Amino acid sequence: MVKKLGKAPRRLALLGVGLIGGSFARAMRQAFPGIMVSGYDRDEVNLAAARQLGVVDVGSADLAQVVDQADLILIAVPVGQMAGLFAELSRVVNPASMMTDVGSTKTQVVEAARQHLGTALNRFVPGHPVAGAETSGVRAADAELFQNRTVVLTPIAETAPYALDWVKFCWERCGAKVEIQTVRRHDEIFAAVSHLPHLLSYALVHDIAERPDASTLFRFAAGGFRDFTRIAASNPEMWRDISLDNREVLKAELARYRFQIDRLSHWLDEQDGAALEAYFQRARQARRKWQES
Repeated sequence: MVKKLGKAPRRLALLGVGLIGGSFARAMRQAFPGIMVSGYDRDEVNLAAARQLGVVDVGSADLAQVVDQADLILIAVPVGQMAGLFAELSRVVNPASMMTDVGSTKTQVVEAARQHLGTALNRFVPGHPVAGAETSGVRAADAELFQNRTVVLTPIAETAPYALDWVKFCWERCGAKVEIQTVRRHDEIFAAVSHLPHLLSYALVHDIAERPDASTLFRFAAGGFRDFTRIAASNPEMWRDISLDNREVLKAELARYRFQIDRLSHWLDEQDGAALEAYFQRARQARRKWQES
């Protein structure tokens, strides 16, 4: 489609003007000077901030107005809102628009797209930029957020090859490294390395916060606690939706982690220092290998 179009995208419609959507808009402005960006958001204050910051040129709560004449539509709302948005979008999207999303889970998003997008489904490319921060909102938007970061695209059987090529092209121009995965494999991977760590981080902070001496414990918490729990500052609404959407795979990952906790508890009961040290050593080596790759 890139060759077929023979031109850069002229109009980007941003549905959800937060950290990821705003960063994509800024990156697209750098990649394609002169691109027109329209924004749609349920939060009028956030939308006003996006206009003030120059993230979008125009903003509106009127979806039809925002997507009118868009070459590319980026859907950057929490995954729990996507079904409703797809239903609205199917009635107003123009037949030339390519569509992609940034949801951290893909199975439920694809099911919703198949249910609601109708004839526009072949122009939808499910996606997930593996980038972000514990801060949220359009004020945190950064044009460099996707530089050398992975973006996973999970085309489905209905996705037209030209739509995939064009969405891939746009992400690459934003500095991202694009990988292709199946929907199922995507959700398996990110349950293990993203969704599970967030649940564990939230759980640890919640456990400390519920204790009678919470203020004392937090006062003495140092770098290790801060590093482990950084992601507990992430958007609760977003992680509620991710957890529920990927619940079956995530439950399996929690069971695997529970097995590891049980092993550690057993070795503590047995005062088995050799087993603990060997376990820690294997984990240390695995992390160093990953960090150096």
